[in-house]
Amino acid sequence: MTKKAKIEPWQALPPELADAIEPELPEATEEILATIAREVPEYARPLEGAFGVAIRTGVSEALRQFVDLIRDPGAGREPGRDVYVGLGRAELREGRTLDALQSAYRVGARVAWRRVSAAARRGGADPEQVGLLAEAIFAYIDELSADSVEGYAQAQREQEGERQRRRRELLALLLADPPAADAEIRSAAQAAGWRLPRSAAPLAVAETDLGRVGRRLSADALVATVRGVGCALVSGAAGPSRRAELERATRGVTAALGPTVARAELGQSWSLASAALRAVEAGAIEHEGLIDAEEHLSELLLFESGDLGERLAERRLAPLDELTPAGRARMEETALAFVQHGGNAAAMARALHLHPQTIRYRLGRLRDLFGDALADPDARFELELALRTRRSRAA
Repeated sequence: MTKKAKIEPWQALPPELADAIEPELPEATEEILATIAREVPEYARPLEGAFGVAIRTGVSEALRQFVDLIRDPGAGREPGRDVYVGLGRAELREGRTLDALQSAYRVGARVAWRRVSAAARRGGADPEQVGLLAEAIFAYIDELSADSVEGYAQAQREQEGERQRRRRELLALLLADPPAADAEIRSAAQAAGWRLPRSAAPLAVAETDLGRVGRRLSADALVATVRGVGCALVSGAAGPSRRAELERATRGVTAALGPTVARAELGQSWSLASAALRAVEAGAIEHEGLIDAEEHLSELLLFESGDLGERLAERRLAPLDELTPAGRARMEETALAFVQHGGNAAAMARALHLHPQTIRYRLGRLRDLFGDALADPDARFELELALRTRRSRAA
């Protein structure tokens, strides 16, 4: 079924009515401007400069376009929309809501109706045409108003985009390591409209989770994406109320919190937070929800060691290379329990939930494989690093 085109009220008016109304436009323009200045406080100032040009253009163009639509309804009003979209944008730049502009439109419609209807009657318009003229004026003003709402919304989106860009730039400066110059940071903070705290903590989340987490945090958090990772910089993270807020904000997502530090150390704290997030996502640290990066430094050390840790593991665990996969897994488990419990068989049995006799058998096998290295403190330290690296890689 074909949708019928919308019929506008001015399309039903006789084109010759435009000739009767047009001579009234100059005086109507002046009266509308005077009435707006008198009744809309925000516009109660001399019509000078850019402000005066914008208001005068808006009123005169509105009246002219209305007459043109009566004369030629098929021409449409698309060419003149930019004036009213621009007025909406200007209101946001002035720091106002749309209330004043909407009031001005209502004032303009009232004065225009009185002047134009009188001109139409003098030109011979019958009561039905005068009624249609009233409907046309107020429908037309509604369209002008809608154009300005559109312009205001456009400007809001652009302003938000600019604000977010400046916040990203500020966050990049704050997280730089080595830190950026303090004067540069202060200038960027002022441009971003963000109050610099003396200390803060960075929260790392997946970029896809940043929007949800950011909406749950209080307005003083600095939220932006940093090199593909979501970041929220929060002050007072160590306090109980802020901690509770962070727990709520990160519910249902993986998040890592760096330590609260002075501004100059934020880059190092961010490195910890982002590394902890990577480790949790990779399975190297088993944790759900919010994780404190500083409580997992040893796991992060192993996770971030990369090829160096693997090289150490290959060297120290070489005696296990000839074992079957199942045998190797048993001996790695036993070796880790050995270094963790100082070779105490009873403690190892409790930790591994095995019979002490089984542990004694495994200890004998372990000594056969590793020999004197088990008695060397440096070798034991390297063995534990190697075993933990392998466990981290396996996770």
